[in-house]
Amino acid sequence: MGQLSINGNRLWDRLDELAQIGAIPETIGSSRLALTKEDGRARDLVVSWMKDLEMDVTVDGIGNVVGVWHGPKTDTALRPVMTGSHIDTVRSGGRFDGNLGVLAGLEVVQTITEMGVSSRHPIAVGFFTGEEGARFAPDMLGSLVYVGALDLETALNTVGVDGEVLGDELERIGYAGRAMCPGVIPEAFIELHIEQGPVLETEGITIGAVESVQGISWTEITIEGQSNHAGTTPMSMRRDAGYVAGEISTHVRQIANQIGGTQVGTVGKIDLHPNLVNVVASKASMTVDLRNTSEMILRESESYLATFCEEISEKENVTISSKSLARFEPVEFDNKLIETISSTADNLGFSNRRMTSGAGHDAQILARVCPSAMIFVPSKGGLSHNPEEYTSLEEVSAGANVLLHAILNVAGECS
Repeated sequence: MGQLSINGNRLWDRLDELAQIGAIPETIGSSRLALTKEDGRARDLVVSWMKDLEMDVTVDGIGNVVGVWHGPKTDTALRPVMTGSHIDTVRSGGRFDGNLGVLAGLEVVQTITEMGVSSRHPIAVGFFTGEEGARFAPDMLGSLVYVGALDLETALNTVGVDGEVLGDELERIGYAGRAMCPGVIPEAFIELHIEQGPVLETEGITIGAVESVQGISWTEITIEGQSNHAGTTPMSMRRDAGYVAGEISTHVRQIANQIGGTQVGTVGKIDLHPNLVNVVASKASMTVDLRNTSEMILRESESYLATFCEEISEKENVTISSKSLARFEPVEFDNKLIETISSTADNLGFSNRRMTSGAGHDAQILARVCPSAMIFVPSKGGLSHNPEEYTSLEEVSAGANVLLHAILNVAGECS
């Protein structure tokens, strides 16, 4: 098993080449929001690499791209074993998030081709549209359409944070494909990804065998009060939307601390109107991100937030409304695949542990239709969604080698 190994330098070079598209000056990061011209150029590059490997490439109606490889002994009637991730980033993102999973999949295909290895099942490498949700909500949008959990027409009519319509932007960059949605159900799906957290690095462990993904609740809250003069309006007579937004933000932290365990809560965005130094804000729009590994406790945290909003609305004489932006229940991955990843890491001599993902991933969506699991590699300092996000060449190579042998295990290696 250990004799078959990916070319880590080649994978590293591809990661670097892809990162140059949308490169953020004076950093190693990239900015490629979904369906921007930078995303279009990145797609073209990755598709060119797929075609160089003689993969059959299809693009579906939401722009998901899938390349399928058939070896000389592959049974084309069998369902493919699939890997992949995404290549869109947040506005100030890193070069490894998502990209590693896609390019490592291509490296797996190139390695087994060069080494004269085949597999019973076809091997597919995919990248899904708009995983980040940073331009078009919800996150994991493309994979939701792929598995039939989100209607294609609804997704195409999604309006982005910049006011653009998803379907129009898909046409503009040339990735409004014809392949059917939902897509082909894989035999299994294995996603390699950076951890995006500090656990593996802190514990000195190379590989994470991901057992589950936290549930995610994204809510947009709008507070309407009354603008007034900042100097002449007594504090007791204010209908201050900005103050209420601050109180809600503080309460989100209190909810997380009160519940404890895996509960986390984040206010990532607050917009005020009229947003002037000497005017009491008449309106505030904010987002709240709540996550937990337990669906029951996640619902409890949502209830705490809703109750607090009702109470402070009455107390401060403001109107509060809310809208769900995204909602995903916690996901348990396939036990057999988790064991395959763990035992593969053991056989290759890599330290490993089982763990939960605190971030959302396409694998959790594919888990709705096929056995799925994830492989994590360390993130330096736990950083992600940050231009300084970093995983070493050795760690990238270790993860890709585990992916290689796990895929061959599931797909059925043929010499």
